[in-house]
Amino acid sequence: MGETILEARKINKYFRDPVTVKVLSDIEFSINKGEFVSVTGKSGCGKSTLLYILSTMDTDFEGDLLIDNVSMKNKKEPQLAAVRNEKIGFVFQFHYLLNEFTVLKNVMLPALKLNQFPLKEIEQKAMDRLKMLGIEHLAQKSANQVSGGEKQRVAIARALINDPDIIMGDEPTGNLDKKNTEVVFDIFKRLAEEFNQTLLIVTHDQSFAERTHRIINMEDGKIIS
Repeated sequence: MGETILEARKINKYFRDPVTVKVLSDIEFSINKGEFVSVTGKSGCGKSTLLYILSTMDTDFEGDLLIDNVSMKNKKEPQLAAVRNEKIGFVFQFHYLLNEFTVLKNVMLPALKLNQFPLKEIEQKAMDRLKMLGIEHLAQKSANQVSGGEKQRVAIARALINDPDIIMGDEPTGNLDKKNTEVVFDIFKRLAEEFNQTLLIVTHDQSFAERTHRIINMEDGKIIS
């Protein structure tokens, strides 16, 4: 476990429109490789704002963010884009699949963008990820031909394609029924425990959070536990 993969150091965030409001206050924590961590708290407590900072999408903050022991401060946008593509996999509440593409092609997209492997190899990696999630039989279907729960599994396969250091999820089960929520939870748990994948998941779902390795509980822009 011991290896730190992500570290927030005294992160403060202000919104300045039109008056200045402090939305995150002295956020400090670290996450180790293979940890499955959830971030909970009421709506408006700053969870999603924090996730945007941790995912390097928002760079307007005080403090520091380290991913794989490298500071993200003062990095230019192309460098941050490379970090996002290589080191972070995203799973959102809405799957954001491209309907005009097959399931397989959707999973391949981040790897095609990264452009580090030949096409055949990317295709094989994508198939391996679909197999891992038990949906390889959907590979040649259009994204709009699969169910909501299957779409979210495709989105997880896509998040895994570049072997990211950390998977970040923003309410990834927010749109799913109880059965599919369980499926997604079990996938995440397996990724952490069998494949040593690190997961940081923002969720409203208390029963989901309680079964993760650790809960970061937020209130009014602060970590309270």
